[in-house]
Amino acid sequence: MTKNNNRLQNFRAEREKMNEKVLDLNHLGIKRFFNLDSNTYKDGALPSQTKELLGLVASTVLRCNDCIDYHLEQCVETGSNKEELIESLNVALVVGGSIVIPHLRHAVQTIELLEEEGKL
Repeated sequence: MTKNNNRLQNFRAEREKMNEKVLDLNHLGIKRFFNLDSNTYKDGALPSQTKELLGLVASTVLRCNDCIDYHLEQCVETGSNKEELIESLNVALVVGGSIVIPHLRHAVQTIELLEEEGKL
């Protein structure tokens, strides 16, 4: 396993661990927000695949690498291919401008890791 692959594995493990701790706080508002978030990405007028691509674009424009990794994994899980991911990242670059470039690099690295894992 490469060092970069460890980055993605570590992200998954840390996210899961900390989400459990956050939910264990047993705060109604936090639980409601987590529920709202997960329900937002379910199939509706827009299919979940499209919603995840929108989440990827928003996360990139907002420059959140953890969110980018999460949405890239969800995009792949809901059926997006590499070309769709790259096109969505192009939309994010156009909307967000050059300040998005470091996060675009991060996204490309994560796409490569997903390819190494055979998920893409």
